[in-house]
Amino acid sequence: MSRTLFDKLWDIHVIEELGDGWALIHVDRHLLHDFSGPDAMREIESRGVRPFNPGLAFATPDHGVSSAPGRTGLTSLAGRTHYAALKRDTAAAGIRLLDVNSGSQGIVHVVGPELGIVLPGLSVACADSHTCTNGALGALAIGIGSTDCAHVMATQTLRLKKPGNMRIDLQGRIGAGVTPKDVALHIIQTLGAAAGTGHAIEFAGSAIRAMPVEGRLTVCNLAVEMGARFGVIAPDTKTIEYVRGRRHAPAGAQLEQAVIDWRELHSDDDARFDVDVTIDVTGVAPTVTWGTSPAQAIPIDGVMPELSSFEDPVDRSAAVAAYKYMGLEPGHRLIGTPVDWVFIGSCNNARLSDLEAAADVVRGRHVAPGVTAWIVPGSESVKQEAERLGLDRIFLRAGFAWRSPGCSMCAGSNGETVPPGQRCISTSNRNFMGRQGPRARTHLASPAMAAAAAMAGAIVDARSF
Repeated sequence: MSRTLFDKLWDIHVIEELGDGWALIHVDRHLLHDFSGPDAMREIESRGVRPFNPGLAFATPDHGVSSAPGRTGLTSLAGRTHYAALKRDTAAAGIRLLDVNSGSQGIVHVVGPELGIVLPGLSVACADSHTCTNGALGALAIGIGSTDCAHVMATQTLRLKKPGNMRIDLQGRIGAGVTPKDVALHIIQTLGAAAGTGHAIEFAGSAIRAMPVEGRLTVCNLAVEMGARFGVIAPDTKTIEYVRGRRHAPAGAQLEQAVIDWRELHSDDDARFDVDVTIDVTGVAPTVTWGTSPAQAIPIDGVMPELSSFEDPVDRSAAVAAYKYMGLEPGHRLIGTPVDWVFIGSCNNARLSDLEAAADVVRGRHVAPGVTAWIVPGSESVKQEAERLGLDRIFLRAGFAWRSPGCSMCAGSNGETVPPGQRCISTSNRNFMGRQGPRARTHLASPAMAAAAAMAGAIVDARSF
């Protein structure tokens, strides 16, 4: 029987079928951060249970730690308690901690792939909705809640109901100056924020195959912004070369055997999907959000939609609320809209290639007066490599703040937020009301677009740089 990539990944990990579509799934890697790990460990401790297999768990502080230069795990007043608990509990449980200033710390969805903790064919669970990022390597990666996090800790399993299969086939050639972030925002704007609900999304097609692995990670990161808990991409030669040589990846004969298995991880030619969508990306332009959902986006050369264009009363009501919150009006362009803050970071766009793209725009220029601009690398490894390449000097000369790794202003849970009423163009993945701080106004965009806005003091087309 023909199967999709997701079917194959699911079948590999089923321990027992539970009926009515539910199954008990084995978890190969359990990723923990400072806002999830301590709660899960306290939960199982209260039941007199120890971690079932601590060797399969990795922890890193990211949500609550400060991104200030020279920080320690205790610098952030908002996050120091979480950090101390994670450090204490992982030591007691024998779980590996990728600690601050160890050279390995970073955003959990950045360090997992870059350290080879996440590999093709593995199942990965983390109490964070953007765990779907890891599916870009051909992994079965799912974001879970705190109760399920404790369940994985105690049993190394998850009870899950199998979703339907959806394929988004991206065809055509991505234009110059257009990035995977732009493509992902275009997909969500085209299909809607609920398009993937109840489905695992496979991203496929010539445009996906042309993307570097870090770009694929950006695309899968945003699967959850379409309502899907899983986003997957079939591993190929690019994936294998990306994994090769990473700290926790297999090597030598083990790697070669693994590669044989990984090359079988693709949808069969005659596999059938419950939903199958083809999108031509040839004409996609740099894309920026205007509202309070990733789906409320337009190409940079477009205009914000009139309220009459929303046929669904619920969508129209959401648009009215978004325009009011963002201080914008339908029928106008985003180009020229002044910005107060620029944030380049998050698990969506804080990898080395993202910083390189931003540096290409910034080089030889300076941040506009009145704009506060931050660069927050996704991991200590990314930060070190960027500094080796001199990217930090480019940003500092241009007037950016060069920060330390963590979620930072993406979630604002460490106290780093945009002041009320101010406007930020951000490379993060969510622009919900209050996401970056009370009454903060967030526009999602690519690193190049964010960097260009910092230079101009307003939302502009990065291709003009």
